[in-house]
Amino acid sequence: MHENHPFEVTEEMRQAMDSARRQGLQADLRTLAARIHAEAEGRYDSEPSDWQAGVEWTLLYIENIASGLTEGRS
Repeated sequence: MHENHPFEVTEEMRQAMDSARRQGLQADLRTLAARIHAEAEGRYDSEPSDWQAGVEWTLLYIENIASGLTEGRS
């Protein structure tokens, strides 16, 4: 125990806090990807094709990061 904290933080509590933090970040990343997708929709026709590829790559990259936050974790 620490003098500023009247209780002991167990390993189980640390794991639960880490899991909640990861899930929150995962949700934030997926929200970001959805907003990027919504903003980009309909703009593909007026932009160069490399712009579309860049948006699609970015969305996949964000999803891969979001998925990796909870893979193999309970």
